[in-house]
Amino acid sequence: MSPSLSRRQFLQGCSAAIAAMAGARLSGFSVSAQGNSADTLVVIFLRGGWDALNVVPPLDGDDRGLYEAARPDIAVPAASLLTLDARFGLHPALAPIHDLYQEGKLAVVHATGLNVDTRSHFDAMEYVELGTPGRKDVRSGWLTRHLQSAPYGSSGLIPSISTSEQPTSLLNYVANVNMYAPSDFSLWDNGLADAQKQALRRLYAGDSLVGQTGQRALDAIQTVQPLVDVEYQPSNGAVYNDDELSQQLKTVAQMIKLDAGLQVAAVDFGGWDTHEYENEGEDGYLSNLLGALGDGLANFYLDLDSGYTDHLSVVVISEFGRRLVQNESLGTDHGHGSAMLVLGNGVNGGQVFGQWPGLANEQLYDRADLAVTTDYRQVLSELVRDRLQNPYLETVFPGFDAQANPLGLFHT
Repeated sequence: MSPSLSRRQFLQGCSAAIAAMAGARLSGFSVSAQGNSADTLVVIFLRGGWDALNVVPPLDGDDRGLYEAARPDIAVPAASLLTLDARFGLHPALAPIHDLYQEGKLAVVHATGLNVDTRSHFDAMEYVELGTPGRKDVRSGWLTRHLQSAPYGSSGLIPSISTSEQPTSLLNYVANVNMYAPSDFSLWDNGLADAQKQALRRLYAGDSLVGQTGQRALDAIQTVQPLVDVEYQPSNGAVYNDDELSQQLKTVAQMIKLDAGLQVAAVDFGGWDTHEYENEGEDGYLSNLLGALGDGLANFYLDLDSGYTDHLSVVVISEFGRRLVQNESLGTDHGHGSAMLVLGNGVNGGQVFGQWPGLANEQLYDRADLAVTTDYRQVLSELVRDRLQNPYLETVFPGFDAQANPLGLFHT
C-alpha cells in the first residue's frame, strides 16, 4: 500500500471505484470478436419537436405560397434557402452539411413520423424510442433489441454509449455506458494508487458472472484511460465547438477511434420546443440550434473521414414536427409530420425521400399539421437491415412491415 494513503483512504477509494463501475452500467455483455463490417450507428435525438417546415421548407409553387401565408413572420425567405431539389430548400444555418448533401452522403426524408396521434412530448418520445407506436408495454428499446438480436452479437468492450442519461431506446441494455466525456468513465484521476487497481482485480477474480463482469469493466476503463490523459486532437483539421452537441460528438468520435467495438451511440440535443420567437433575424433561436447541429455534424464527419466513414451511419430524428400556422408568440406549436436526416458513405444521398403530402388545408393532418407519409420505422428499418446487417426487423420493430413501402435509402 502506498505510504501516502491511509487504510481509510485506500478503502474509500476502492469503494468509490466500485460505485463508479456500477454507475457506468457495464455488466453482462459479450466480448466476442467484432468480425463484421456493420456500421457504427450514431442516433441524434432532437428533443422538443423540431420545426421541419422551417428546416426543409418548400422552395416554389403553390406550397411555397401556402407556407409563406401561414408564417408571415417566421417563414425562411426562399432567396436564403440552400437548394436541395426543385421542390425543397435547406435552412441556411445548415450550410456546413449542405456540401455533404451535394456529395451524396446526406439525405433528407420529409413528412416522417409516428402513425399515432399525440402531441405530448413524453408520449411521442417514448413511442419513437421504444419502436412500438401506441404501445408502452414493452421492456426494451429498439436499439436494445437490435443489439440483442444482431447476428454478430454485442461484440467489443463497449458496444454502446449514451452521452447523457440512458435513453429509452437503450432501455434494459445493461452493457450501455453513460459517458458525456471520457473523464466520466475514469476511476483513476482522483489520486487512487496502483494498489487499489490491483485490489479491485483481486476482488473480481474468478469465473463467476460477477467476476467476469468486473474484469471486463476494468478492462474497458483501462481502454478509455488514454483519452483522459492526453488532449484529443481531431483529424483533418476538424474543430469541435464548445456547445453541448459538439462536445458529445467529439466523445463519440474518440470512442469510435478506440476500435473497442462501439456499435451504437445515442446522443441527445434538446431545446427544440419553439413555441415563442422562433426566428428573430438571422441569429434567431432556431437558426442558432441549426447552426450548432450543422457545425457539429460537419466536424464530426470530417474528423472521422480518415478510415471510419465507410462504416458510419448517422440518423437525426425528433419526436414530431410543428404546426403549419405560426402562433401569436411568433413560434410554432406541437404538430405531427417531421423530417429526418441520414448521413454516411452508405447513404444514397443528395436526395429528398418520401411522399410529399402538400400543405393545402385538406392535405394537412387534422387540418393543422404536415401529414406523415413515411413511418419513421421505415427509415430505421432500412438502416438496421442494410447498414447494421441485422435481418431480424420483426424483433427490432415488432408488427411493422418494412417491405410495404421501401425507400431505398442505403447502399447494401
